[in-house]
Parts: sequence; C-alpha cells; structure tokens
Amino acid sequence: MRVLVVEDERKVASFIRRGLEAEHYEVDTAHDGVSGLRQALVNGYDLVILDVMLPGRDGLDVLRELRARGYSEPVLLLTARAAVADKVAGLDLGADDYLTKPFEFSELLARVRALLRRGAGSGPPTLSLADLTLDPATRTVMRAGQPLELSPREYALLEFFMRNPRRVLSRTLIAQHVWGVDFDTFTNVIDVYVNYLRRKIDTPFTPKLLHTVRGVGYVLKEPEH
Repeated sequence: MRVLVVEDERKVASFIRRGLEAEHYEVDTAHDGVSGLRQALVNGYDLVILDVMLPGRDGLDVLRELRARGYSEPVLLLTARAAVADKVAGLDLGADDYLTKPFEFSELLARVRALLRRGAGSGPPTLSLADLTLDPATRTVMRAGQPLELSPREYALLEFFMRNPRRVLSRTLIAQHVWGVDFDTFTNVIDVYVNYLRRKIDTPFTPKLLHTVRGVGYVLKEPEH
C-alpha cells in the first residue's frame, strides 16, 4: 500500500514515514500544499495523510482541489486546530477522517488501517497502454499477457509514465516524482533506470512503447502509424 504524507513539519513527516514504513507501507512525503497536490494527482496512492496548516496551499484547499478533480482515495486530515468548525469543514470537503495533533502513532496507524480497509473494495483502476497493463491494487505489470518482474524503483518509474501517457517527461520531473525533490538530477541514474525498464517492457516485445526525446526526456506512447 502506498501512502502520501503531506506535512510541512519535517520532524513530524519523518516520524510518520518511519512508523508506517516499519509497518511495511510505501511512503512518500511532501512539505507544502502545491507539491502535495501534484504528487497526489500524478502518483497512485492508496491513502493521503494531509496536514491542514501548509505553506503554499493549505490542506483544506488541497482537499477541495483533489475532490474537484475526481480523486476518490481516502484522505486523513491532521490538524492542530481545536475548533470543531474546522473539522466539520474538512469532512464537508470530502475528508474521510481527521486526527488532532498531538497524537499517538498507534492511533494514527489504527485510522490508516481502518481507512484502507474501507477503501479496499473498489481499488484503483488498472492502467493500460497498447498491450501493457499495470494494476496499482496488486502492483502487477503485464505485457502481451505475460507478467513482468520489476524492481520497486522500476515499478514506480513505469507507474509515473503510465499515469502520463503520450506526455514527454523531463528528467527533472521524473526525479521529483520518482526519486524525490532532493535527488541529484545531474547524475545518469534516471537514464540507467529507464534503460533497465526498457529492457523489460520493450526489448522482448513489439511495438516499442518507451521512447527517448533527445535533449528533453522520455515519453511512453504507441508508435505513430
């Protein structure tokens, strides 16, 4: 299960991340509302933990935008505000639950488990391009009916491509979404992993789907006829 933690207090975000990773969740973090909104919309998360007090765009504004764009996964609000009106506003905007700071991690974990159980029935939709499919619910990838074994990083890279089909993605954008904002974009690691991925999803198959756009980045698309 993938969880996004949008929290500007880095110590709190790190505390939540370490705790959830110890429970075998995959966790990404964002530290402001703008990047949190972008990551939630682009990447496939099963749950978003969203602080209300955020720089850039506050949590309620991010939540409003997510629901307006059809984002249906569970959202757990974190708030230091004691006012009932703020909690009601969050629930009215589409939050699934809220937790008031400070909190015990055991309570946060219980809320996370409950929300993930509640949302497990529908599951995220399968992504597909030509005969390549990726199922975020089971994290399985298939090409021409054959299952493909990907490393966690290769899977994250492919998922980002498949959520942005036919869109040219720069190395900087890939670094931000797959490796995190602090990743050194001047290394060749992105190119290396794209080549790893290409060998698995393209080399044994036709047509080729993952293309290099010289001087810009990469694009996942069907060949033009």
